[in-house]
Amino acid sequence: MEDAIKELGHLALGTRLKRLGDRLQMQTQVILDGEGVPVPASHLPPLACLKKHGAMTVGDLSRSLGVRQPGVTRMARALEDAGLIRSGLAEGDRRARVLDITPAGQDWLVRLEEGTFPWVEAAVREACGDAAGSLLDNLAALEEALEQVPLAGRTLRLSQGER
Repeated sequence: MEDAIKELGHLALGTRLKRLGDRLQMQTQVILDGEGVPVPASHLPPLACLKKHGAMTVGDLSRSLGVRQPGVTRMARALEDAGLIRSGLAEGDRRARVLDITPAGQDWLVRLEEGTFPWVEAAVREACGDAAGSLLDNLAALEEALEQVPLAGRTLRLSQGER
């Protein structure tokens, strides 16, 4: 069967990138589920941002991530429910919520940064191949590589020292 989105070329680039992003996130989620991570893969960037930059308001976190505030609010709620961040009212502006990473959030992130993330990054880099050629060619190669060997398989192989 033909891939209608791929055939549309640059016209459907946004759709294609979203599809690829969804695939990467879904395949990363399989790996994180195996690690027992209590939140979706999409919720880890806010956690990492808070670890790196310290406490910040929802608005500041939204701007830092380039994600709309309602999305950050939903992610923050899930992270707080999982005990990975805490929130409180901002001093001087009782309408603003300040978010901060908890010790449990720090522990999860350090564990992932030291064990899982390097292998996921290596698997994505491998799936990207040489990255020579046009953007559309590179996207096709990445999509095909992820279709043939998902990130979980690549991560396992790479973490076991196989090439």
